[in-house]
Amino acid sequence: MPSIDAASLLRGASLRVTRPRVAVLAMVSENPHSDADTIATAVRRDLGSVSTQAVYDVLRALTEAGLVRRIEPAGSPARFETRVGDNHHHLVCRDCGAIADVSCAVGEAPCLHAEDPHGYLLDEAEVTFWGICPDCRGSDRALD
Repeated sequence: MPSIDAASLLRGASLRVTRPRVAVLAMVSENPHSDADTIATAVRRDLGSVSTQAVYDVLRALTEAGLVRRIEPAGSPARFETRVGDNHHHLVCRDCGAIADVSCAVGEAPCLHAEDPHGYLLDEAEVTFWGICPDCRGSDRALD
Protein backbone atom coordinates (compact mmCIF):
# COMPACT_ATOMS: atom_id res chain seq x y z
CA MET A 1 0.00 0.00 0.00
CA PRO A 2 1.44 3.40 -0.90
CA SER A 3 2.39 5.70 1.93
CA ILE A 4 0.01 8.60 2.56
CA ASP A 5 0.79 12.25 3.25
CA ALA A 6 -1.02 12.32 6.60
CA ALA A 7 -0.11 15.94 7.34
CA SER A 8 -1.64 17.16 4.07
CA LEU A 9 -4.76 15.09 4.62
CA LEU A 10 -5.15 16.53 8.12
CA ARG A 11 -4.68 20.09 6.89
CA GLY A 12 -7.15 19.45 4.07
CA ALA A 13 -9.71 18.38 6.65
CA SER A 14 -9.00 21.52 8.73
CA LEU A 15 -7.46 19.47 11.52
CA ARG A 16 -4.37 20.53 13.41
CA VAL A 17 -1.35 18.42 12.50
CA THR A 18 -0.07 16.64 15.61
CA ARG A 19 2.29 13.71 15.98
CA PRO A 20 -0.46 11.42 17.37
CA ARG A 21 -2.84 12.30 14.53
CA VAL A 22 -0.18 11.71 11.89
CA ALA A 23 0.85 8.41 13.50
CA VAL A 24 -2.73 7.13 13.88
CA LEU A 25 -3.73 8.11 10.34
CA ALA A 26 -0.60 6.50 8.86
CA MET A 27 -1.09 3.33 10.92
CA VAL A 28 -4.74 2.97 9.86
CA SER A 29 -3.78 3.58 6.23
CA GLU A 30 -1.10 0.88 6.36
CA ASN A 31 -3.20 -1.58 8.41
CA PRO A 32 -6.85 -1.30 7.42
CA HIS A 33 -9.48 -2.89 9.66
CA SER A 34 -7.33 -2.54 12.79
CA ASP A 35 -9.01 -2.05 16.15
CA ALA A 36 -8.17 0.80 18.52
CA ASP A 37 -5.96 -1.32 20.79
CA THR A 38 -3.88 -2.53 17.85
CA ILE A 39 -3.60 1.05 16.60
CA ALA A 40 -2.57 2.31 20.05
CA THR A 41 0.12 -0.37 20.38
CA ALA A 42 1.58 0.50 16.96
CA VAL A 43 1.47 4.25 17.64
CA ARG A 44 3.28 3.74 20.96
CA ARG A 45 6.04 1.88 19.11
CA ASP A 46 6.48 4.95 16.89
CA LEU A 47 5.94 7.77 19.38
CA GLY A 48 6.58 6.31 22.79
CA SER A 49 4.02 7.26 25.43
CA VAL A 50 0.54 7.87 24.03
CA SER A 51 -2.56 7.09 26.08
CA THR A 52 -5.26 4.80 24.79
CA GLN A 53 -7.75 7.63 25.38
CA ALA A 54 -5.67 9.92 23.14
CA VAL A 55 -5.80 7.31 20.37
CA TYR A 56 -9.60 7.02 20.78
CA ASP A 57 -9.88 10.82 20.64
CA VAL A 58 -7.78 10.94 17.46
CA LEU A 59 -9.83 8.16 15.86
CA ARG A 60 -13.05 10.02 16.68
CA ALA A 61 -11.69 13.26 15.19
CA LEU A 62 -10.48 11.48 12.05
CA THR A 63 -13.82 9.71 11.66
CA GLU A 64 -15.80 12.94 12.12
CA ALA A 65 -13.55 14.65 9.55
CA GLY A 66 -14.21 11.87 7.03
CA LEU A 67 -10.58 10.72 6.87
CA VAL A 68 -11.30 7.39 8.55
CA ARG A 69 -14.28 5.05 8.42
CA ARG A 70 -15.37 3.11 11.51
CA ILE A 71 -16.92 -0.30 10.94
CA GLU A 72 -18.43 -2.52 13.62
CA PRO A 73 -18.78 -6.16 12.61
CA ALA A 74 -21.03 -8.07 15.02
CA GLY A 75 -19.07 -9.61 17.88
CA SER A 76 -15.95 -7.58 17.10
CA PRO A 77 -14.52 -4.33 18.43
CA ALA A 78 -14.82 -1.32 16.14
CA ARG A 79 -12.34 -1.39 13.26
CA PHE A 80 -10.96 1.55 11.30
CA GLU A 81 -9.90 2.12 7.70
CA THR A 82 -8.95 5.00 5.44
CA ARG A 83 -10.99 3.78 2.47
CA VAL A 84 -13.82 6.28 2.73
CA GLY A 85 -16.49 7.74 0.50
CA ASP A 86 -17.07 4.80 -1.80
CA ASN A 87 -19.70 2.89 0.21
CA HIS A 88 -17.81 -0.40 -0.08
CA HIS A 89 -18.71 -3.43 2.00
CA HIS A 90 -16.82 -6.08 3.96
CA LEU A 91 -16.19 -9.81 4.10
CA VAL A 92 -15.61 -11.18 7.62
CA CYS A 93 -14.23 -14.63 8.45
CA ARG A 94 -16.30 -16.41 11.10
CA ASP A 95 -13.24 -18.33 12.30
CA CYS A 96 -10.34 -15.86 12.56
CA GLY A 97 -12.14 -12.51 12.19
CA ALA A 98 -10.11 -11.44 9.14
CA ILE A 99 -11.79 -8.61 7.22
CA ALA A 100 -11.52 -7.85 3.51
CA ASP A 101 -13.05 -5.08 1.42
CA VAL A 102 -15.53 -5.81 -1.32
CA SER A 103 -16.74 -3.16 -3.75
CA CYS A 104 -20.30 -1.90 -3.58
CA ALA A 105 -22.80 -4.62 -4.41
CA VAL A 106 -24.57 -2.65 -7.16
CA GLY A 107 -23.92 0.81 -8.57
CA GLU A 108 -23.40 4.02 -6.59
CA ALA A 109 -24.17 4.77 -2.95
CA PRO A 110 -26.31 3.68 -1.32
CA CYS A 111 -26.15 0.85 -3.92
CA LEU A 112 -29.01 -1.00 -2.23
CA HIS A 113 -32.49 0.39 -1.84
CA ALA A 114 -34.90 -0.21 1.02
CA GLU A 115 -38.35 -1.31 -0.04
CA ASP A 116 -39.85 1.25 2.37
CA PRO A 117 -37.37 3.85 3.67
CA HIS A 118 -40.00 5.23 6.10
CA GLY A 119 -39.26 8.80 5.04
CA TYR A 120 -35.49 8.55 5.58
CA LEU A 121 -33.15 10.07 3.01
CA LEU A 122 -30.77 7.14 2.47
CA ASP A 123 -27.12 7.85 1.65
CA GLU A 124 -25.34 4.64 2.59
CA ALA A 125 -25.94 0.91 2.78
CA GLU A 126 -23.73 -1.19 5.02
CA VAL A 127 -23.42 -4.84 4.09
CA THR A 128 -21.30 -7.43 5.85
CA PHE A 129 -20.73 -10.75 4.16
CA TRP A 130 -19.85 -13.57 6.59
CA GLY A 131 -18.02 -16.77 5.75
CA ILE A 132 -14.75 -18.65 6.13
CA CYS A 133 -11.59 -17.08 4.67
CA PRO A 134 -9.22 -19.06 2.43
CA ASP A 135 -6.59 -19.36 5.19
CA CYS A 136 -9.08 -20.89 7.63
CA ARG A 137 -10.45 -23.19 4.96
CA GLY A 138 -6.94 -24.47 4.34
CA SER A 139 -6.67 -26.47 1.17
CA ASP A 140 -10.46 -26.94 0.89
CA ARG A 141 -11.28 -24.99 -2.26
CA ALA A 142 -14.63 -26.71 -2.87
CA LEU A 143 -16.46 -23.56 -1.71
CA ASP A 144 -14.85 -21.31 -4.37
